[in-house]
Amino acid sequence: MMMGASLICTVTTHTALSNAIQTVNPTDLISNNFWGKFTHLPCGVHFKKPVFRDKTVQLLARQKRNPGYRTIVFSILNENGEAGGFSHACADDSMRTASEDNENVMDSQDEVVAVLSQSGSGFYQNAVDMGNQGNLLDKLKAIQLHVLAMEQWNASRIKLCHRRYSVSAANLIHHLALKSLDVEQLREDLSSIGLVNLETINSYVLASLSACTQMLENLKSNSLNSSGCMSEENTEKSLDKQKREEFTINIMSKKTSLNQALLLGPLQDGRTTHIMVTVGHEVLESEILVTDLLKTGATIIRINCAHGNPSIWSEIIRRVKTSSQMLEKPCRILMDLAGPKFRTGKLETGPCVMKISPKKNASGEVICPAQVWLCPKEAGPLPGNLSPDAVVYVNGQEFLSKLELGDTVKFSDARGQQRKLKISKKFPVFSGIGFMAECSKTAYVQSGTALYVKGKKGKSTAGLVVDVPAAEQFVRLRVGDLLTISRNSSDDKHESTTATNGAHRITCSSGYLFDSVKPGDPIAFDDGKIWGNIHGTSISEIVVSITHAGQKGTKLGSDKSINIPESNIRFDGLTSKDLMDLNFVAAHADMVGVSFVRDVRDIVVLRQELEKRKLGNLGIVLKIETKGGFEKLPLMLLEAMKSPNPLGVMIARGDLAVECGWERLADIQEEILSISSAAHIPVIWATQVLESLVKSGVPTRAEITDVACGRRASCIMLNKGKHILEAVSTLDTILHGNPMKVKAEVKPLLLSSLR
Repeated sequence: MMMGASLICTVTTHTALSNAIQTVNPTDLISNNFWGKFTHLPCGVHFKKPVFRDKTVQLLARQKRNPGYRTIVFSILNENGEAGGFSHACADDSMRTASEDNENVMDSQDEVVAVLSQSGSGFYQNAVDMGNQGNLLDKLKAIQLHVLAMEQWNASRIKLCHRRYSVSAANLIHHLALKSLDVEQLREDLSSIGLVNLETINSYVLASLSACTQMLENLKSNSLNSSGCMSEENTEKSLDKQKREEFTINIMSKKTSLNQALLLGPLQDGRTTHIMVTVGHEVLESEILVTDLLKTGATIIRINCAHGNPSIWSEIIRRVKTSSQMLEKPCRILMDLAGPKFRTGKLETGPCVMKISPKKNASGEVICPAQVWLCPKEAGPLPGNLSPDAVVYVNGQEFLSKLELGDTVKFSDARGQQRKLKISKKFPVFSGIGFMAECSKTAYVQSGTALYVKGKKGKSTAGLVVDVPAAEQFVRLRVGDLLTISRNSSDDKHESTTATNGAHRITCSSGYLFDSVKPGDPIAFDDGKIWGNIHGTSISEIVVSITHAGQKGTKLGSDKSINIPESNIRFDGLTSKDLMDLNFVAAHADMVGVSFVRDVRDIVVLRQELEKRKLGNLGIVLKIETKGGFEKLPLMLLEAMKSPNPLGVMIARGDLAVECGWERLADIQEEILSISSAAHIPVIWATQVLESLVKSGVPTRAEITDVACGRRASCIMLNKGKHILEAVSTLDTILHGNPMKVKAEVKPLLLSSLR
């Protein structure tokens, strides 16, 4: 018996596809409600063709001029002889319409490539049994078509990428296509039957979807074959566009490893994560600091061009390369360009006085004398095993040559208080002898202070303290205080910290700050330690009312960051200083860190400067530390991929937290990791890693777990500090310790508890 049926061939748009995926439930496959959800989609072609009762018809159509399949249609007659239908999403956004009276409903360029039918009353029960898997399979195929359509839509972008990155760029597009859909229910359904987790397939989106689809297809095929049904294997093979060799999981994984090695260098001894350490002028004070850093696990040294000068940078790099060659441990160098960052100006010079303080308990009793290093000015770096509280340079070789262990050096400090230094250790140094002394009372030492020691015959010899550095100046801000920010004056090298109206005063040299802010804008200082609201503005001044600071006030000194998170300030991509520093970086470093990138224009400027200097091998690290940089990250990566340069991303969590909000930082860093993983780009995990350990020698528990989370990155960065060697050693242990040992320790306990 033949019945007339109208089959609906649906061609969905991306919006419709997303809505469909969101609204379909696994149990709806065999109900008319399921088909009804697709009849409202924005376009359709009606076929008036006879369909046998109790039959299932599957129709595959494609355009001759386009090798992609336009749709797959199923029809099942219900008890009333009415046809229900289901369609996959199509690989394009075009609309197709036809009148119900038009018999020639297929385009002249369309062809039917397969019509599969199944008879027998048992199909309905099979549909019940296979409903969940079939529905998941249909959803996955729809997602695959959406992903491929997005790739086709962005084909011109991918084509512009360097051949090194073309496949990675395509996978990034696939990842963004998947993220644009609400697939939460599908993710849960796939996880419930032990299949792929859609949250972990960033590095190989298409290959993972294909593998999952194939598994479900095999289950469906086995079930149909057991019922004597025709297999769809040959048809599906022709439809399986995504099985392209360049998108296999193996190749994608190799891309990730290759890009990491190209940028960060090779790893030794089975290690999987690089350790980067920021260094500065302190390296010049110790001949063995760099060597010790490399011995304890550092594989990359970072220099911040916002501090120091080319002469200091050159000496640091020389020591790094010498130590690397001597130890036969590869070590690369990253130099960060300062970028267009707002910073506080130089405060007026403080007095040249040094405070020497012993450690005391809560009762004020001395528990450990201050350790003071006495040596001639030309003595060179300290011995590597010493960590004094203060360094005092003495002009008086005769005085130093007569010092012996146990001698007491007397002096009158800047306040007129009589103080003593007891010589405890003696060391040979570059130009004579150096001494470690102990001071049990607080003392203020200034240049010109006379040091005396009595000899064996009762005669005293003297030496003079020289070159005491100026004390760092700061303003202490409390809630409710007013702070005036003024433009730097070319006539004044340093500004006073107090304004004429009684408010504290600092300077900022960037005119962008004064041109872009308005009253009511929030403003942050020193990576968010101090917050305020802009109270008033003028051409040359900004008045800030402090709204957040420490209970006893918070210090704000020179060269500290200034952030205006809600303003739309437009910076130049590279400053004039950056362009000068880039020439030095190109000649001496392996990688350049580009600070405060905000959009594609910044990357275009960078690429132009690199091409002008023919720097196709210089590694590029995009530092994501602004809201704009985070939001535009995919587009910036695609732009950077147009060059052959090794590429990486740094999560600069200091400014990023201030710009985007503390409560959003965790989600933002996860998203940056996800996007970078999809692009096969290595990530550097930075800012405040093991900060308490670096500064005080004792880590917090949260810092340890933060490092454990950072294992997903290709590199973890430590900032400089007094206990940096302990921090590097601890970090290396956490990253590259043996987890099997922990499991082996836990296993006997578990077994014994189950007996």
